[in-house]
Amino acid sequence: MRAVSALILVFCAGVAWAQSEDGEVVAAKGELARVQGLVSAGLLPPASLAKAEEGVADARDSSILRHAPNGSELDVSQADDMVGAAKRRVERRQRALDAAAKLVEAGAASQNSVRALADDLDEAKREVELAESRAQLIHELSEMADAEGSALDRLAREAAPTDDPGGPAAFATYAKVEVAFREHFGKAMPISAMGQTAVHRSMGFDHRGRVDVALNPDQPEGEWLVEYLKQHHIPYFAFTQAVKGKATGAHIHIGPMSTRLIVAE
Repeated sequence: MRAVSALILVFCAGVAWAQSEDGEVVAAKGELARVQGLVSAGLLPPASLAKAEEGVADARDSSILRHAPNGSELDVSQADDMVGAAKRRVERRQRALDAAAKLVEAGAASQNSVRALADDLDEAKREVELAESRAQLIHELSEMADAEGSALDRLAREAAPTDDPGGPAAFATYAKVEVAFREHFGKAMPISAMGQTAVHRSMGFDHRGRVDVALNPDQPEGEWLVEYLKQHHIPYFAFTQAVKGKATGAHIHIGPMSTRLIVAE
């Protein structure tokens, strides 16, 4: 009678879970409930519960991997959860393989009994590699987005007054250039002048909405920057040396040519 009651409970629980949970998880929970009923009825040893509980945990991790969003829809937290789930599945399969190997060593099982477990372990390891690869990409995309946001904030703070020609849109473009430079060279772009400066004012130039980068266009970093600006159709002027009345030294001017200041009479 106790065994029959346990089986009834298993059926009812399975119906309730099926309405909201992943099918694999539902099946694993159903098996756990069945084992619990049989253990309670004295038909299975208590040690059987551990394997059934591990089955539920494995099904949940499998569900995480199976239902993870694709592409850029995956966020950093989900990516980390996915890697954690994949690694836990490897750990479980490694434990199962180790236990089977001990039985083989003791002569209680044949070598063939571990082959399927070894294949499962290899497949789980491939899942980890794939999960880690996806997670790395998501983290890199997140870091790039953060870097672009930080660069834009910094440029906005350091830019000339709000009446700068081009306004925030112009400096948003410069922020993207700086992020690209940082991604390529692993360091900040050496900006020497952002917007109007005392030097430009003394030379009679309106440098608002422009940025100067302290790089020689003939050097590797300068060559890369010039090529990037060309490819993205961003106006620039490159100076390889000081030019009287125009440039105090080698640099790359990003933005339209600076106009002459109009001096009030």
